[in-house]
Amino acid sequence: QVQLVESGGGLVQPGGSLRLSCAASGCTFSIYIMSWYRQAPGKERELVATITSAGYNTNYADSVKCRFTISRDNAKNTVYLQMNSLKPEDTAVYYCNARRAGQRGGSWGQGTQVTVSS
Repeated sequence: QVQLVESGGGLVQPGGSLRLSCAASGCTFSIYIMSWYRQAPGKERELVATITSAGYNTNYADSVKCRFTISRDNAKNTVYLQMNSLKPEDTAVYYCNARRAGQRGGSWGQGTQVTVSS
């Protein structure tokens, strides 16, 4: 099972930016579909962004389109989430997920807290 470690969270003012990173262990990172999820207090975990194994296809939640960008560097076993124009509504614990095509679930990191507040 791939091990995932998120980093890059923190406190930022509305309108600010953060870049989250998710580093994976192992030698098969390139086969995984990578996603970022987030979970705010009292809310269900929601999908934020997904990137396919080759990085050619991405998708985003409507709430983050044009503000967030997911990318990956397979040579570094890392997926990123560049978050711009952050809003208080973006406050959540952000988790990365790795799964193979056609499979449910997959591996999860422990999450990194993002707080957007003035």
